[in-house]
Amino acid sequence: MIGGFFDTTKIPELRRRILFVILMLIIYRIGIFIPIPGIDVLAFKNFMEQSAAAGILGMANMFSGGALENFSIMALGIMPYISVSIIFQLLRHTVKPLEELAQEGQQGKRKISKYIRIGTVFLALFQGYVISAGLETQGGIVTTPGLAFKICTAITLCTGTMFVMWLGEQITEHGIGNGISIIIMAGIVARMPSGIGSAYILLADDDAYGKFLLLFAFGLAIVTFVVFIERSLREIPVKYPGRAVGRGQFSKSFTQHLPLKLNSSGVMPAIFASAFISLPIMFIQFLQIEALDSFMSYINHGGFFYELFFGLLIVFFCFFYTALTLDPDKLADNLKSNGAFIPTVRPGKDTSAYIGDVITKLTVWGSIYMCIVCIVPQVFYRELGAVSFSYFFGGTAVLITVGVVIDTISQIEPYLVSRNYTSLIKKGAGKMRGIGQAMPHMKGKLIQR
Repeated sequence: MIGGFFDTTKIPELRRRILFVILMLIIYRIGIFIPIPGIDVLAFKNFMEQSAAAGILGMANMFSGGALENFSIMALGIMPYISVSIIFQLLRHTVKPLEELAQEGQQGKRKISKYIRIGTVFLALFQGYVISAGLETQGGIVTTPGLAFKICTAITLCTGTMFVMWLGEQITEHGIGNGISIIIMAGIVARMPSGIGSAYILLADDDAYGKFLLLFAFGLAIVTFVVFIERSLREIPVKYPGRAVGRGQFSKSFTQHLPLKLNSSGVMPAIFASAFISLPIMFIQFLQIEALDSFMSYINHGGFFYELFFGLLIVFFCFFYTALTLDPDKLADNLKSNGAFIPTVRPGKDTSAYIGDVITKLTVWGSIYMCIVCIVPQVFYRELGAVSFSYFFGGTAVLITVGVVIDTISQIEPYLVSRNYTSLIKKGAGKMRGIGQAMPHMKGKLIQR
């Protein structure tokens, strides 16, 4: 591992990209500590701690990297962008103009991205206005209430969201990995030490050091389980027939494998489900709507109905996101165009049906795995009385962190392989030159060969 880390510093392009990611993350972390004018930050933190639905706000605070509890200019984080992306992906298969745009290649994707950004602006403005109006109803939090405060807060929060989105796009283009996912992961990782400290202090007051060790061991077990499943593959054998390589000569047939991940949807279902369920509940909490108090008691974070609804959303987004990323018809057409086939399966529709059946079975098991990872740990931590521990070492946080790290490493590996391959060629060329210098009488024969 240490050798691999030093190898990354020896490749100029990779070193530049990694340093760029670090710079963008430093800028992001600085921004979460810049509060919005007109807010008493200490009073707002007390509101967060004493809120009846602190679980929902705690989850939103986790995704914002702690920006929400500071009520900073980046308090909304990237969640409005994710919410609008979900809406557009749902509409892309139901609204014909969007479906036609998606089929126009890169130009269509750029137009859809433009519409998503516009939608993000409107949603962030709406969220900012609603949150500012709700905070004015809480005595002592807003120091200068009024219409000017609402408008200023809405514009500031919207600007912060767009800036975070821009940082993510810059990381994706000029850095390594998916920028949005890396920003979310950075916020989670940065808050993990405080989560461990809070759990330790809470359990230390009750002399429950055994519980703390149990929490830590359970967290390590969850990380190990997630890494094992995320690296699991279902390999479908694909046979390539021999081809003519010369006059009367044919290459031998060979067999390769079509790898399909057990969890092909990655971390996106967990992020989508968290954003989808947190947004309306957070609005209700900030606005303090008395008519919905009984409803809030049923769907409070950690409650039975909350976990049930959260699990159903995860299952839905697992199938939805897999359907967007994996198309059995395209996979079957690619195999057929290359002359490849799956043994005992006829090319064309039969191959597409076979691959689709495999993907469906994998998605079923993948959705069950994601429900277990996202729900069981947070229930376990809450039962032990370590709520803060559940935010940063719960299944959702671990799944996002591990998934982003694995994806980032997979993008770093080609640079390392290319460097090792280049150095191997140079060593081979150096050896050949050494042989030619040591045996001058053989130099001509070596060149002929």
